[in-house]
Amino acid sequence: MDDPVIFCEHKGLYRMPFSSGPEPDADYFVEFGKGRIVRAGDALTVVTWGAMVKECFNAAKRLEAETGRTTEIIDLRTIVPWDRQMVLSSVAKTGRAVVVHEDTITMGFGAEIAAVIAREAFEHLDAPVERVAAKDSHIPYHPVLEVDVLPTEEKIFTAFKRIVAY
Repeated sequence: MDDPVIFCEHKGLYRMPFSSGPEPDADYFVEFGKGRIVRAGDALTVVTWGAMVKECFNAAKRLEAETGRTTEIIDLRTIVPWDRQMVLSSVAKTGRAVVVHEDTITMGFGAEIAAVIAREAFEHLDAPVERVAAKDSHIPYHPVLEVDVLPTEEKIFTAFKRIVAY
């Protein structure tokens, strides 16, 4: 493609073994606006991207082990544009949605996704749309404080349980 493109990748993914693998081929590229279903499920739709995909996957495995309920995880991969049709189709199937991202809860991109779900899939929803995101704060450098501010597997798991039980 001749157009300039900027990818903002999570630097933490470079240190995580699960996020690396062989390049499929020299011409491989991720199509803009096309998400990927990481895990199929029928009790809950989770919309996420970046480093939160792994946290959501771990929380979904815990939820299934504890409740027997399965979670559909959508990795958006790109957010401008984002795969709104995949998200809306999944919400129509599950009736529940949780949006998980590392940006702040206020004015983060997850708010736009939640608004679209609430507006365009309202008749399918059996529970409110939940968001799990960073606190409205700068990201601290100290690891203990960072864990307090950012979404974690435990915080995500708690949200999953709450929305599935709603």
